[in-house]
Amino acid sequence: MSGQWLGRASSCLGPAIYASPSLRVSRMSQLRLLPSRLGAQAARLLAAHDIPVFGWRSRSSRPPATFPSSKGGGGSSYMEEMYFAWLENPRSVHKSWDSFFRKASEEAFSGSAQPRPPSVVHESRSAVSSRTKTSKLVEDHLAVQSLIRAYQIRGHHVAQLDPLGILDADLDSFVPSDLITTIDKLAFYDLQEADLDKEFQLPTTTFIGGSENTLSLREIIRRLENTYCQHIGLEFMFINDVEQCQWIRQKFETPGVMQFSIEEKRTLLARLVRSMRFEDFLARKWSSEKRFGLEGCEVMIPALKTIIDKSSEMGIENVILGMPHRGRLNVLANVIRKDLEQIFCQFDPKLEAADEGSGDVKYHLGMYHERINRVTNRNITLSLVANPSHLEAVDPVVQGKTKAEQFYRGDAQGKKVMSILVHGDAAFAGQGVVYETFHLSDLPSYTTNGTVHVVVNNQIGFTTDPRMARSSPYPTDVARVVNAPIFHVNADDPEAVIYVCSVAAEWRNTFNKDVVVDLVCYRRRGHNEMDEPMFTQPLMYKQIHRQVPVLKKYADKLIAEGTVTLQEFEEEIAKYDRICEEAYGRSKDKKILHIKHWLDSPWPGFFNVDGEPKSMTCPATGIPEDMLTHIGSVASSVPLEDFKIHTGLSRILRGRADMTKNRTVDWALAEYMAFGSLLKEGIHVRLSGQDVERGTFSHRHHVLHDQEVDRRTCVPMNHLWPDQAPYTVCNSSLSEYGVLGFELGYAMASPNALVLWEAQFGDFHNTAQCIIDQFISTGQAKWVRHNGIVLLLPHGMEGMGPEHSSARPERFLQMSNDDSDAYPAFTKDFEVSQLYDCNWIVVNCSTPANYFHVLRRQILLPFRKPISPFPFDLIKQEAEKYPGAELAWCQEEHKNMGYYDYISPRFMTILRRARPIWYVGRDPAAAPATGNRNTHLVSLKKFLDTAFNLQAFEGKTF
Repeated sequence: MSGQWLGRASSCLGPAIYASPSLRVSRMSQLRLLPSRLGAQAARLLAAHDIPVFGWRSRSSRPPATFPSSKGGGGSSYMEEMYFAWLENPRSVHKSWDSFFRKASEEAFSGSAQPRPPSVVHESRSAVSSRTKTSKLVEDHLAVQSLIRAYQIRGHHVAQLDPLGILDADLDSFVPSDLITTIDKLAFYDLQEADLDKEFQLPTTTFIGGSENTLSLREIIRRLENTYCQHIGLEFMFINDVEQCQWIRQKFETPGVMQFSIEEKRTLLARLVRSMRFEDFLARKWSSEKRFGLEGCEVMIPALKTIIDKSSEMGIENVILGMPHRGRLNVLANVIRKDLEQIFCQFDPKLEAADEGSGDVKYHLGMYHERINRVTNRNITLSLVANPSHLEAVDPVVQGKTKAEQFYRGDAQGKKVMSILVHGDAAFAGQGVVYETFHLSDLPSYTTNGTVHVVVNNQIGFTTDPRMARSSPYPTDVARVVNAPIFHVNADDPEAVIYVCSVAAEWRNTFNKDVVVDLVCYRRRGHNEMDEPMFTQPLMYKQIHRQVPVLKKYADKLIAEGTVTLQEFEEEIAKYDRICEEAYGRSKDKKILHIKHWLDSPWPGFFNVDGEPKSMTCPATGIPEDMLTHIGSVASSVPLEDFKIHTGLSRILRGRADMTKNRTVDWALAEYMAFGSLLKEGIHVRLSGQDVERGTFSHRHHVLHDQEVDRRTCVPMNHLWPDQAPYTVCNSSLSEYGVLGFELGYAMASPNALVLWEAQFGDFHNTAQCIIDQFISTGQAKWVRHNGIVLLLPHGMEGMGPEHSSARPERFLQMSNDDSDAYPAFTKDFEVSQLYDCNWIVVNCSTPANYFHVLRRQILLPFRKPISPFPFDLIKQEAEKYPGAELAWCQEEHKNMGYYDYISPRFMTILRRARPIWYVGRDPAAAPATGNRNTHLVSLKKFLDTAFNLQAFEGKTF
């Protein structure tokens, strides 16, 4: 329809609507135009009066339709048109409409004289009055519908979420004007106190009525307040899927839905006992130790266990968790079920470390455990991924590991494997990797089919107040970008928490989408147990010191209602205290700390029983020529029929065919042959990164696109062999931190896969530096975790400016753990042992053949390292050949960059400091390269001339 905008100005009443220009303006001016959801309302009113719904034809030429439709969205304007037409002439509408409006009119005038229906020719005063009151009746119903919607959208703003009762969980500390917090606010909807006891038809978009179709306004408001304004605050109305919104409404609005059996309440109490008494035990035994305890949010333990229980009930067999340090020991003890003595011995200062690496602090360690879920009596595998102090860095790692586990199980829908991520409020809002991880959640090659996010909302950072830590109302607002529902809940109401967590788990396993549970709690101590929070939050901590612990509150409630007795409660506490004391006694027998007992991603059968490689040999990396020829043939063809490729790509494929025929390769073909040969051997290959399908330099073209059929693609690499392993190549989002973390997690799951991440340009890895520094470089030393992730960092000093010229190899070399002053012993397995002893392998491939062999070696080695070792043995041989020669190191990078600082001391060790290794290259600089082409060429010529000048080093000393 066209026409002028009409309707109330209030946004709470929904979008405005158009009135038909065919209606008389004078008639419209007498009435308040009705908001847009008349269709569903009409259906309810018609049904209430036992009026059948007939097929009808509008006055336009549109085809017949059934009115009203609760899903069509267009019924409201039709009803308005019918109503106005009825006002003009009752005979102009179908008899069902005439009957409906007459009955509605009679209701409006109940107790008064029966009004006459509108006349075709003349309108009496009583008819006008009748129409006005009929309009008021319908308007009041629509106002109530708008009121219901207002609570669904904005009720969370006034929910009682803060256990301390001193803060608003959101920073917008206002009361929405369309919520009935006082009687006078009824006027917002043109309702009065006298309307409170009137009965109203309930719309289809609410479940507060249960089995009832009508409720009084007073009862409607009471039920809405109970659902949306108590200890649970719901944010979901931004979701654009009606079915999903209805699902959530039904879960929370249905009367009596949050009921627990006696057994469920007793289980919840027992879990709270374990959570709180574990923290109390640590505080008594090691009062001066940092442990980042869970006090103030002890309900997190039963919350996580509920998510796991519900997920297990729905078929989940493997749960992968990531979390920060707060509460980690409690999760290890009471969720993962790590042996308590293994945890307690970590506090012993005399405990010696096994020779397995540096190790890590106890609240960073991970764990892998298979057990029976006691609630469902089903097998469940739980993995808590080790992570550094860098908050939220573990998020994409967990997602990558989850994706890999789903892939290897053939679990494309995420029905067997899922992830749970625990966050802190300040980090969830402040760390950009959270946003990057959310934006992977629905990408085809990265989705894990939904994650349950649990936010431990202390309402404070380290010492930073929320109003200084974020600009959004809630710390969870980042989740809205992916239409994830957000359930805020007061953490001092354990039953509300458990219900919300059960719904969250059911949501994830029903819709395969992310969901956030915001546990609004407090932090009983400072950032750690040694910290004094009263310096910066005196009001908050005065209240916290007065706060009754949640365990006592809930125990008193259950004792009062007769669910448990005081004696039973005390016996439960004594039982767990006894378990802790016995474990403490056993922990004193531990003399050596083995990090391998805390491994989060074991590879059964890959290493020997001691976690060491089964051999120190590496098979030859070459392959037969006929295999190379076959791969080259497929790489230069299109294996699908009637597939039209770009003419430019045809030239590239012909070039590959020519190279294969001539027994030569370029970088792209060498990579193709390495990948293809590994696929034949059953090795899954996954290549990820920005624009990797085509390749930044238009060199790869692993995904072909049909030029005539949109979205029709072909991956020739998956057509090499009948029984080959699958090849995955996927363009990533424009993210480095998140995507590299994801691929690292993917590579954790299995040693029998080649997982590669390619930076669009080599220096782009610097925005993923946290993953490189905290996981890749140090992962094995800290957590005994092997990982074979491959980082491809293309770069070249070609005069293209400071960016993209250098992949900063000096950074990787500086973090290599080999000793520049230690002269190694050359044993028969030196080549492989040297690779095993280093923390990673840095390779600057100088030919395509280098690239081919190093990719294959990455899988053929009997261990896994992130893909520098210095070739002491080979350099020694060359230096001894020419004892009188001047040795020079020539590099394109500036002197303080590149490789010189790494190779110089190692050369001196080989030469026993008897003669120098001269530097030839660019002078030290702050930027990696110049932005001026001429300057680049001049400096290049200068150092090349020096490198080949035999007199350049005469008279120099070292």
